[in-house]
Amino acid sequence: MSRSAEPQNAAFSYYPVLRRVKTYVEANLDEGITRQQVAQVAGLEEKYFSTFFRRKTGMSFTAWVAQLRVSRAKHMMQQRDHTITQVALAVGFRDLRTFERAFKRHTGMTPRSFKSSVRP
Repeated sequence: MSRSAEPQNAAFSYYPVLRRVKTYVEANLDEGITRQQVAQVAGLEEKYFSTFFRRKTGMSFTAWVAQLRVSRAKHMMQQRDHTITQVALAVGFRDLRTFERAFKRHTGMTPRSFKSSVRP
């Protein structure tokens, strides 16, 4: 997947802790990723990790993961002809409704509308 399709933030380049987090999340995006697991990867206490992450990136960890997953979903829909459900599961969403809400929140359109616009 091209890096340009993923959400970017300078904090991930600047802070080694966030680089480790980003590497871990990207490698495990299709799995259930918990804040506790990622805090451990970062070497920080879970509550402090959440505060640190938000201060350095300007968004919550959960919102960042959702944004990353939506970005990958968009890329998948542009590249291959998969069902919306296949895409949702492949990028780590556990149910279609959560995927559709996150997709619409981050793109302003439904997954079906987006897919129709890029793969007529």
